[in-house]
Amino acid sequence: MRTTWQGKAGRSPLQALYESDQFEQSSLQAVHQQRRELLSNVCNRYTRKRRLLRPDDLRHLVVDDMHGLLYCYVPKVACTNWKRVMMVLTGQGKYRDPLEIPANEAHVSSNLRTLSEYSIPEINHRLRSYLKFIFVREPFERLVSAYRNKFTRSYNTAFHKRYGTKIIRRHRQEPSDKALERGDDVRFEEFVYYLLDPRTQREEPFNEHWERVHSLCHPCIVHYDVVGKYETLVEDANYILQLVGADTTVKFPSSSKTTRTTDDMTAQFFQDISPFYQRRLFNLYKMDYLLFNYSIPSYLRIR
Repeated sequence: MRTTWQGKAGRSPLQALYESDQFEQSSLQAVHQQRRELLSNVCNRYTRKRRLLRPDDLRHLVVDDMHGLLYCYVPKVACTNWKRVMMVLTGQGKYRDPLEIPANEAHVSSNLRTLSEYSIPEINHRLRSYLKFIFVREPFERLVSAYRNKFTRSYNTAFHKRYGTKIIRRHRQEPSDKALERGDDVRFEEFVYYLLDPRTQREEPFNEHWERVHSLCHPCIVHYDVVGKYETLVEDANYILQLVGADTTVKFPSSSKTTRTTDDMTAQFFQDISPFYQRRLFNLYKMDYLLFNYSIPSYLRIR
């Protein structure tokens, strides 16, 4: 097995990078250094006590032992394409082009290994010596993207039944029998009430599509070497592939989506949410805003 990121004992992957002549100090490296420092500062400021990781915390960390890579996937942040790329990297030649892999196959759990499947010594070794990366997105844009995908698409009947029926039952006055049975017409406002209802998280954890990034990927416990952003997706993705010495034929797919959730679209969804609920929702996702350096959206009426 080839592991690009094995350095001398005690050296982090990034120290190994800085000591090599192969890479010059670049503006991109400076950007990523800045992101790591900001993340670390926010963690130090807001987390009093660092708890230990449990295997369950590591279910989102996808492992590539060939290239010494750990990727924490966040739904609605290009995770389908990243899983496709990880399948190419770990597939030993089975796949060549990420876009040849059907989207549903990228989400079959047996196609990729996660860190939670390893023994504790194996977990510790990988956390110490592999390149760890994560991709993040403006939190409310990601939330609206999840809402649009899971509640406004007719084919997502599993989500309508599992979550939609409950949301309508609890948060709609005088719902019709059809709405209660099908759960396929949840309004964004009702979705917001559901997220803020204390019963929701008491009964079960948030679904991964709207769970906060800091709860999925634990960035104050796992020290990520690269924090990629959806806003600079292709640039950051190519930087990571270059860092781990991936074959130059492996390219991150550029998105051709015309239905992508944008900032303007997100603003429209928040028009009908009262300032009181806007503030409560912002507080729910506040740590993601702080950790990843996103500013308060200008369309919010909470100042």
